[in-house]
Amino acid sequence: MNRIKELQDFIVGQETDITEFDEALVKKLIEKITVFADHFTVEFKSGTTIGIEA
Repeated sequence: MNRIKELQDFIVGQETDITEFDEALVKKLIEKITVFADHFTVEFKSGTTIGIEA
């Protein structure tokens, strides 16, 4: 729960319009990205995983 609270506080402090790559934000939010031939998955540190078609 502390980790989730820390991530929420970090997100609240970010600008709402992200117009360029933000390495600090990526390091805070993303655990792992797995690339396949036809899609990739993004696993967030919160445990949520999403699949994205290529």
